[in-house]
Amino acid sequence: MIAERDDILDRLLDSLGDCLNEQSARKILAFRADKATRAYVEDLANRNTEGELTAEEKRRYEAYVWFGDFVALLQAKARARVAKRRKALSK
Repeated sequence: MIAERDDILDRLLDSLGDCLNEQSARKILAFRADKATRAYVEDLANRNTEGELTAEEKRRYEAYVWFGDFVALLQAKARARVAKRRKALSK
């Protein structure tokens, strides 16, 4: 079941990656959370490790982790898009 969901996620991300032009791919690659957000999520991560989060903080932390994973996957697709473009231009 998990492998099936991974296949579906891969297909969805591939389709989303096909929507990227070089400019949008580069913007996605440059995306970073601001310093205050990174510090807040790091604090949540540390407190999560210690088992100190409230139920609401845990819900938010899990959402931030999910979003970070999604952005990382999208950035991987963007990197592939930029590399493909570079390869096509070098021919």
